[in-house]
Amino acid sequence: MERVPRDRDGEGRARNARPRDGLGRPLPYGRAGVERQPEGVVRGPEETLVEAQRLLDAGKPFHAHEVFEDAWKSRPEPERDLWQGLAQLAVGLTHAARGNTAGGARLLERGARRIAGYGDPYDVDVQGLGAWARDLAERLAAGAGPVDPRTEAPRLTLR
Repeated sequence: MERVPRDRDGEGRARNARPRDGLGRPLPYGRAGVERQPEGVVRGPEETLVEAQRLLDAGKPFHAHEVFEDAWKSRPEPERDLWQGLAQLAVGLTHAARGNTAGGARLLERGARRIAGYGDPYDVDVQGLGAWARDLAERLAAGAGPVDPRTEAPRLTLR
């Protein structure tokens, strides 16, 4: 059996270059996929929220998760749980849209708990997002799913 070399970036780190669909699922090499979010982009909080909302509204919660992941890795320590929790909410919606309702519900609940103590920094609607996540998690546990990521996309901010 011939070994296929692993995809690597310029620094030798493993990177999967396979194309992906709109929910981040890998497609076979050679297939057309959805353009991926660039990794390691440092954005300010407002820019992060605007870009993530744009992606959520477009039905791309996996891509919004990647935007939040960049913020989680680049923001100061006191904010990292906020951005990690927002990433968990986005990936929870991703799993729910893919049909993994149990995993989606767990991630939604985990994300809601992680952001709960933050108030509303940067006008993030922490209370509203928590209610949205708990409601969707309950519906998933009751048998809903897969869900449409566009119609289920939350509003991130109070604005």
